[in-house]
Amino acid sequence: MKTTILFLCTGNSCRSQMAEGWGRHLQADRFELFSAGLEKHGMNPLAVKAMAEAEVDISKQHSKTLEELPQSSFDYVITLCGHANENCPYFPGKVIHHGFDDPPKLAAGAAGEEEALPHYRRVRDEIRDFIKNLPAELAKL
Repeated sequence: MKTTILFLCTGNSCRSQMAEGWGRHLQADRFELFSAGLEKHGMNPLAVKAMAEAEVDISKQHSKTLEELPQSSFDYVITLCGHANENCPYFPGKVIHHGFDDPPKLAAGAAGEEEALPHYRRVRDEIRDFIKNLPAELAKL
């Protein structure tokens, strides 16, 4: 049986969706991966676009809350933002915090999509690197 991992963020619209997409792309043979939010904010179209540029399709994923997941226990819960970490409900597995900058916040003053996308790309690549090293990170625990 595969190790189960939940990526948790505030709205399940960007960072946790990227993490789930990278996880399925890079580590599906090792882990069963899920993402959810404390709230449901809908999919961020620039996150979908940035991931598509890296040839990872998250367009079929959807924003969901914990209550909408097919299961309620996980081997690991990884919070990706401070708000989710501070407000994470109790889980019987291990809860780990690994925060990433919020691309929509970083891009808030952008004049348009082309000015906003570099923020999404940087965080996308940071999440990719984290997911690539996930087995080693979990082994440290």
